[in-house]
Amino acid sequence: MNEGPPAQRAELAVEVAYARPDQQVVLSLKVRQGMRLGEIIRSSGLLERFPEIDLTVAKIGVFGRRRTLDELARAGDRIEVYRPLQADPKESRRRRAAARDGLES
Repeated sequence: MNEGPPAQRAELAVEVAYARPDQQVVLSLKVRQGMRLGEIIRSSGLLERFPEIDLTVAKIGVFGRRRTLDELARAGDRIEVYRPLQADPKESRRRRAAARDGLES
């Protein structure tokens, strides 16, 4: 199938973001319309730059809202790859509350 002349191929401007405690990266990309979020992450070079990212378990989102790798990208999306939590937020809150109330031994 012919995709037509380059001027007719729609491109979207998106960003791919990832942050570690020591470094954060936001890559600005032009991608073809119809690409899925996972395809964009894989083609961005982010996985080569940060080999600790495992997309089979990593959670992703767009502007802080959870998404799946199979969803289509839209113009202006900031695709975020999230690191695993270091501590359970509920347990951390319980510990802080107990310490504040003088209940922790």
